[in-house]
Amino acid sequence: MTTAKPAKRKGKVAPLYEGAEWSYDLLKKSFAAIEEIAIGEMGLDVYPNQIEVITAEQMLDAYASIGMPQMYRHWSFGKHFAREDAMYKRGHRALAYEIVINSDPCISYIMEENSMTMQVLVLAHAAFGHNHFFKNNYLFKQWTDAGAILDYLSFAKSFVSECEEHYGLEAVEAVMDSAHALMQQGISRHPGKRRVRSLAQERERLQQRREYEESTFSDLWRTVPKGAGPEPEAKKTGGGGTPQEGAALGLPEENLLYFLEKNAPKLADWQRELLRIVRMLAQYFYPQRQTKLMNEGCATFVHYEILNRMHELGQLTEGSMLEFLHSHSSVVTQPRFDQPHFNGLNPYALGYAMMRDIKRIAEEPTTEDREWFPDFAGNGDALGTLKTAWAEFRDDSFVLQYLSPKVMRDFRLFEISDTAGSPAALVRSIHDEQGYRRVRRTLSSHYDVSAHDPDLQVTDADLSGARRLVVSHTVRNGVLLDKEQCDRTLQHLAQLWGYRVKLVEIDADTGKTLKEHEALPVP
Repeated sequence: MTTAKPAKRKGKVAPLYEGAEWSYDLLKKSFAAIEEIAIGEMGLDVYPNQIEVITAEQMLDAYASIGMPQMYRHWSFGKHFAREDAMYKRGHRALAYEIVINSDPCISYIMEENSMTMQVLVLAHAAFGHNHFFKNNYLFKQWTDAGAILDYLSFAKSFVSECEEHYGLEAVEAVMDSAHALMQQGISRHPGKRRVRSLAQERERLQQRREYEESTFSDLWRTVPKGAGPEPEAKKTGGGGTPQEGAALGLPEENLLYFLEKNAPKLADWQRELLRIVRMLAQYFYPQRQTKLMNEGCATFVHYEILNRMHELGQLTEGSMLEFLHSHSSVVTQPRFDQPHFNGLNPYALGYAMMRDIKRIAEEPTTEDREWFPDFAGNGDALGTLKTAWAEFRDDSFVLQYLSPKVMRDFRLFEISDTAGSPAALVRSIHDEQGYRRVRRTLSSHYDVSAHDPDLQVTDADLSGARRLVVSHTVRNGVLLDKEQCDRTLQHLAQLWGYRVKLVEIDADTGKTLKEHEALPVP
């Protein structure tokens, strides 16, 4: 199904369907009607759509393989599938109605178990809401290449399979286990334009690497006696790399997987390629971690607007509309803090509430709105204002810019200061002018991914002596790494590096060393 800009319609028409049963003809008719509203009336800008109907088991499988249409094999995906399948069969967890892939064409998976109304909701939500956000948000433009990701996944899947055949399943899994453990430290957070290559380009690059390896190989190296020559001074003393080495390696380096891919002394070329595959996937998913609130808020707002317009035109029956509203209300419900299923702020609830609030401010502002949002209050262009926000912000900056006092009151938000050394919690910010601004700043920092991910950087590496690797963790607000998790991850780092690895935790304010960890590779 491709998108084209249709002409606007006027007046009511007959309902597209009645009852819960769906068919491919009804899906096609409904998609065309949704597209006419989304593109023709709302002016959304989307990738061409590819809709795939899957079973519940296939949906579980998509969960397990992080939602991608093609994925290399790994035992963790099977483990994830078994857990999700068991919880689903026991009734402890429901399945998502859809999964959408940031690709060109944009792939939307819909379940065959859905009713016809749910299929319409999913098409509006995923094929147009998420699709528009993927195509237009600046983070996705900067970090991902929707036109090349499917080719790259095909290359990654075939390459991992080839490695399993040549080097054995255990050898490949050992590298992939360590790479997955370091996946969140395989991201360059201040990149230029980073794009994955097409399938043909990836295969050409891999062939060039193999040809270079063959052209530089000399069988004479195996005749050189081991241990010949004087022992390097750094090895005797246990010192680190020289300043010249550090400069040549571009230290400090925040992307641990990139550093290992380029510099780990013992890795073979196929192992370096595996690290690169995991690193590229980490980069690809990084924007989604930073835009969960906005992405879901955008898609939920879009499906709400489209289905209400379809009802207004007579395309949906009253029964279909009631079914939609029941599902929509469940999705955007914010549980109270004292309810058993409370798990923080629901991104669907807060995101949708903020989108609706922006529309209200643009069309029917109050005096308070004009004081807080003079740039767009009363401008009469709600969709234009929303499209600008969807394109130019991420979750933390979106909250800091657009969260209004009304939404804070509706969600009853306030700020509590609870420090370890204090005998009581202090309510610092309430619903007044100063309190609103503090609450907004505090909530914005809650969505700042970089503030929550540990700041780890390779700061020293010795390639000519003892070959010890030093990684520094900049400790913010006195929060050290969890020892058990740190030790396990450090072991994976040592396995890839091939020699001793040291991790130093340093206070961000004083520069004082707070704690040290070390790990050696297991033979």
